[in-house]
Amino acid sequence: MQKKRNWSRWIKIVLLVYGSLGIAIYYLQDYILFHPVSLSRDYNYNFKEPYKEVNIPYDSSSNINIIQFTVAGHAQGAAPAPKGVVLYFHGNRDNIGWYEKFAVNFTKNGHEVWMIDYPGYGKSTGPVNEQRLYDYAGQLYKLATARFSPDSITIYGKSLGTGVAAWLASRKNCKQLVLETPYYSMTSLAGYYFPIYPVGRMIHCKMPTYLYLQKVIVPVTILHGSSDWTIPHRNARRLTEFLKPGDAFITIPGGSHNNLNDFPFFHEKLDSLLH
Repeated sequence: MQKKRNWSRWIKIVLLVYGSLGIAIYYLQDYILFHPVSLSRDYNYNFKEPYKEVNIPYDSSSNINIIQFTVAGHAQGAAPAPKGVVLYFHGNRDNIGWYEKFAVNFTKNGHEVWMIDYPGYGKSTGPVNEQRLYDYAGQLYKLATARFSPDSITIYGKSLGTGVAAWLASRKNCKQLVLETPYYSMTSLAGYYFPIYPVGRMIHCKMPTYLYLQKVIVPVTILHGSSDWTIPHRNARRLTEFLKPGDAFITIPGGSHNNLNDFPFFHEKLDSLLH
């Protein structure tokens, strides 16, 4: 009898812990996913690369902040006109200030790179949710087409931004789509971290990259590290099912989630896409 009571008590404890953790995941999921650093509107960036800052009012209470990194010397007539523009959708941490160091990867190849901050990141404001991420991406594309033809626009996503980039490329014309460390879907990634929960019903930011890739008609290149444990290589590898002939899934041997930029092989592949 005592043994049955002990088992009953432990079952109740396990269920209580399971339920409490599940409730915490549900209500804190935005804090788990998004790690923004906001900046005041009058903050002055001090970037190494030449740039122009643009602010677009989204509505009466929301602002979209964009940094346009330009090709060095072009404004002074010392360099030819840019070959095109890269629309860069960054990861889930910090703001554009953290990702500015990657701008040279594109400007050195003669491309401007326009980085956008998501709502709550940097100087961008407004509520952050999946639809708002897509809406801001659409505004960035609209701005780009005022200067560049679609066949000179590269859509580039990194980590969190890969779902946004894939969504945009599935709806708008462009030259190519490049995804750095993408996920199959945000739901599948949540399932990796929380395998004992019905995450399909819990997660409201689903980001189904695999669905968007099925509608992308331009060339797609995926770059992923073999030792990435933030977004496991096997999770991203599932996207190969939806790649077209001519698309490429490129594995960076030894690469993890945040250090692909340190690998010459990564730069070799990226440079070949921007020739």
